[in-house]
Amino acid sequence: TVLLLGESGTGKELCARALHNLGQNKNGRFVAINCAAIPDTLLESELFGYEKGAFTDAKKRKIGLVELADGGTLFLDEVGDLPLPMQVKLLRFLESKTFRRVGGTMEVAVDVLIISATNLDLEDATRQKKFRQDLYYRLNVVPIKITPLKARGEDILLVAQHYLERFARKFRKPPLAMDDDTREAFLMYDWPGNVRELKNLIERVVVLSSDAVITHDDFP
Repeated sequence: TVLLLGESGTGKELCARALHNLGQNKNGRFVAINCAAIPDTLLESELFGYEKGAFTDAKKRKIGLVELADGGTLFLDEVGDLPLPMQVKLLRFLESKTFRRVGGTMEVAVDVLIISATNLDLEDATRQKKFRQDLYYRLNVVPIKITPLKARGEDILLVAQHYLERFARKFRKPPLAMDDDTREAFLMYDWPGNVRELKNLIERVVVLSSDAVITHDDFP
């Protein structure tokens, strides 16, 4: 299991997809779930599925995301936001690689690579009893710290140039470049939103630009 640690917008899912594409399970599915975006009451059935008749609206069996990822990779984004009852069930699954669908009695076995990501300090969360220590150890077999954009030095300009070229093609604009003042400003700025902020900013500038060279005046 791999745990990706980094601020919001640093590209944790991109890193997870790269690990999937380079791994033994690359021919299987990459299945992602944002643990913070699904109501607590639905998380178990989203992950593990349910059997027909498990509850009032369960008119047929539903396959969960864990089962869909069999032979591939399951990406648990924002895993630090999992409620404690769900943490217990996830820990059991990680230790046995088996689960029961909601309302089911049969154990279902799967072979999946588990990659988790969070922007929280899980060590601190375990001290505050907000995150199970045993689950933290189980997720943290191979930790990867993703550096915030402001600490990447000249790489900031490489990322910016990548998105300039990408959005110029998308919006059928001529090739675009940044002047020296803009390049210097990009290196000086803190980028609190990381790569996501840079990407959105460049997309806006490319859409509105009518010149081949992006200047400092084109940015807020």
